[in-house]
Amino acid sequence: MAGPRAVLDVPDADLEDLRERLRRTRWARPWPAEPWAAGTDGDELRRLTGYWASAYDWRKHETAINALPHRFAEIGGTVVHYLCFGAENGGTRAILLANGWPSSFLELVGLAERLSAPSRFGRDPRTACTVVVPSLPGFGLSPQRPALAEGMHTHDLWHRLMTEELGFDRYGAHGSDIGAGDVSRLAQAHPDALLGLHLQDAANPAGYDVAGLSEEERTYLAAEHAWEVAERGYSHQQQTRPLTLAQGLSDSPSGLLAWILEKYRAWSDCDGVLANRFSDDFLLTQASLYWFTNTISTSFRPYYERHHHLVPPVERVEVPTALALFPADIGGRQPRSWVERVYHVTRYTEMPRGGHFAAYEEPDLLADDITAFFGSLR
Repeated sequence: MAGPRAVLDVPDADLEDLRERLRRTRWARPWPAEPWAAGTDGDELRRLTGYWASAYDWRKHETAINALPHRFAEIGGTVVHYLCFGAENGGTRAILLANGWPSSFLELVGLAERLSAPSRFGRDPRTACTVVVPSLPGFGLSPQRPALAEGMHTHDLWHRLMTEELGFDRYGAHGSDIGAGDVSRLAQAHPDALLGLHLQDAANPAGYDVAGLSEEERTYLAAEHAWEVAERGYSHQQQTRPLTLAQGLSDSPSGLLAWILEKYRAWSDCDGVLANRFSDDFLLTQASLYWFTNTISTSFRPYYERHHHLVPPVERVEVPTALALFPADIGGRQPRSWVERVYHVTRYTEMPRGGHFAAYEEPDLLADDITAFFGSLR
């Protein structure tokens, strides 16, 4: 097993290049529209860009990131970056946490600490488990897989990471967004290894009889369709012509920030005010990770692969599954009956608050639900 190492050491020249690009931003001409109505608010973007170019202290955050328990493993010719938080009680249980887009491993640190060292947060230390947080291939510190249609899929990489690299015969998994799809494929492909599956959103069934839908399911599908019409433009671009978009975002840090900033506002439980949920430093550290690793382009790849059927579909998951629904997450609220068309659901929780970035927005709520679910499986 590879040992820990400092993973980030951005050269001074790269840091100054970022600041110079930010200072030289060519601003788009504004429209006579309400703030955020037609995209990222220009005033908020100018404010954050100015802070990023001047007072934001990357070195402080770089030091904090390097202090995390980083590991690297080479699996089947692919390098996988992951964080590994050991259980405070030395227990043998383990859980893998998987993030979505436009997130990173940083979003999951608070959740991982609550699960691995619960006594630090006033929780029962007997529930502690080892927590593994892999970076998605092409996100931040994990390089992308070498070919589109060849080699191991992400879920197979993660299974080998947990079993061959870390030595866990059985383990749990939690995921949101893209990560939810990957851990669902993991449970489908390797059911004997999964103790349980905890999700923030579930895969839709590949097919269904419209006449057999309940009223609750019809309401969900209508809400999901309305969201797709209003909000899914980003996804259509990322799954059809991602490299065209990626060039602009890889060259312009203000453009990159605008692209992901809108999602943190629209998909979180912030009542339209980013500061209600996220500090400026958190948002800029996420953007800086994408920028300094130059991985916004490769972070689009899961969308392209799914759209072009380059990853296996999620058809049926028999592993015990829990679904935690956060009210401000994207799309509509998936009814339990709908989720049961694909998954063996044993726990279904509607949260009182929180959104797409629940591990950061509401780590206590999420940790409680994960702990209760896996505790019920023992």
